[in-house]
Amino acid sequence: QVQLVESGGGLVQAGGSLRLSCTASVITFTYNTIGWYRQAPGKQREMVARIMSGGTTNYADSVKGRFTIARDNAKKTAYLQMNSLKPEDTAVYYCNFRGDSWGQGTQVTVSS
Repeated sequence: QVQLVESGGGLVQAGGSLRLSCTASVITFTYNTIGWYRQAPGKQREMVARIMSGGTTNYADSVKGRFTIARDNAKKTAYLQMNSLKPEDTAVYYCNFRGDSWGQGTQVTVSS
């Protein structure tokens, strides 16, 4: 059973930065895609960023140029660096492993 533990959420003013972390308790971390998703109240969960095992990354258009996803395979940890945050980035952010395992989520709130 995969356990994903997220941290780093919080309250920040517009224009500020946060870094989210997701640590996985799984041997196969290195070989799988890690993703960050978010869900705002009343909206569907959406992909924010993904990083494949080889390092290829994908981003939602809404965060390109502001967010950066990275991974440290030795620490079995993925990161989401979020800069120039906007109020519309407010959501619960979830880490996803391999497309089928989810973390508990961490709240990000951006005040205007």
